[in-house]
Amino acid sequence: MRRRPAFLVTGGTGTGKTTVLSALLGLVDPAERLVLCEDAPELDPRHPHVVRLLTRPPNVEGAGAVTLRDLVRQALRMRPDRLVVGEVRGGEVVDLLAALNTGHDGGCGTVHVNRAADLPARLEALGSTAGLDRAAVHSQAAAALGLVVHLRRGPGGRSVDELAVVRRRGDLIEVAPGWRADGGECPARAELAGLLDCRVPG
Repeated sequence: MRRRPAFLVTGGTGTGKTTVLSALLGLVDPAERLVLCEDAPELDPRHPHVVRLLTRPPNVEGAGAVTLRDLVRQALRMRPDRLVVGEVRGGEVVDLLAALNTGHDGGCGTVHVNRAADLPARLEALGSTAGLDRAAVHSQAAAALGLVVHLRRGPGGRSVDELAVVRRRGDLIEVAPGWRADGGECPARAELAGLLDCRVPG
């Protein structure tokens, strides 16, 4: 959290994405301002400077709705030191990536994917709901994101399964593992160590 890479916490249903993200946000410098954008108040970081923005459904006349995309756009007017989207699951991915590309480093959110390597395809699908084509999604993500924290739920409970680096591969991005809980191959170990300024165990 001190190095301020933009990152996403990923995993399947019930893997603890919100819990882990809340814990990580609790490590942020108390002087920083966290602006949380959520559909429901699920994130609960132990931090003294939190601004929470929540979506609102339309009224009976179909008016007055406030979407997650609206919240992300308005959050940028509130001087966030960290912009956080509780769960990225629609067109708001476009606004989040745009924000992370315009000086809002350290931003983060959660995305539902079963494997860290599936994140690029998931971002493509989300971006398409906002009219962004494949090339644009990959270009934005390559410039915006640095790290993926992937979680899993197994017989022994929920745990961090992989720390991965988002890197370019031609005109596309890939998510390359830098650390894996199972001790498997980690082609991005050196990149992860450089990103976090620490030694990554092998």
